[in-house]
Amino acid sequence: MNVAVLSDIHGVLPALEAVLAEPDVEAADRIVLLGDMLAGPMPVETLERLLALGSRAVWVRGNADRELAASARGAGKFVPDPIFPWAAQQLRPADLPVLDALPLTVSLEDVLFCHATPRDDTEIVLVDSPPERWAEVLDGVTEETIVCGHTHMPFTRLVDRRLVVNPGSVGMPYGARGAHWALLRDGVELRRTSYDAEAACRFLAEHCAYPDIEEWADYFVRNPASDVEALRVFSASARGTS
Repeated sequence: MNVAVLSDIHGVLPALEAVLAEPDVEAADRIVLLGDMLAGPMPVETLERLLALGSRAVWVRGNADRELAASARGAGKFVPDPIFPWAAQQLRPADLPVLDALPLTVSLEDVLFCHATPRDDTEIVLVDSPPERWAEVLDGVTEETIVCGHTHMPFTRLVDRRLVVNPGSVGMPYGARGAHWALLRDGVELRRTSYDAEAACRFLAEHCAYPDIEEWADYFVRNPASDVEALRVFSASARGTS
């Protein structure tokens, strides 16, 4: 089975469209959507595009998916980024059950897919987290390969003979510019789809009503943070807190 893994799209429709146009994604038997799909500038349009994938799509819940639905219902505040509550307000009532039904994990052919860790959709582990930290969050997991997202940084590493894969982020990458994803077939391939960031920023500015969309797009699409900057921010949480 050929499986394309797309994580952390965050409502950036131009990035998603660029990945879906990749021949290996078009030919994939399954497209695993690894969570945090909608919290960003074009949530409804992104949801409709993903639903159009039909039965090929395998959905996994991300923390932002769960929190976006709760925020849309007025159940609390979760993310300090102002675009998050704005995106929640764009969702239609019929969209919320779709997010409510998403599973924490999915297993396909001895590969476990989750958003953050198999036990929690907000927990942070990184490529440089120590083996004992990985052993803690993978306790009870029997699959030989674990695919997780959440931190927006692509990597592969061994953890006590198990392979851990992070495909990176389609819409809000930390590190190299472009849309990051992964392809699982004979092995694991980390992929990066280049697309016209300037055209994408113009598209978002023209089609998104979020008041600060140009500033948002400049930071996340045109000039994403480096992996070193992101690791520095995440390091405190990655030492063992959820």
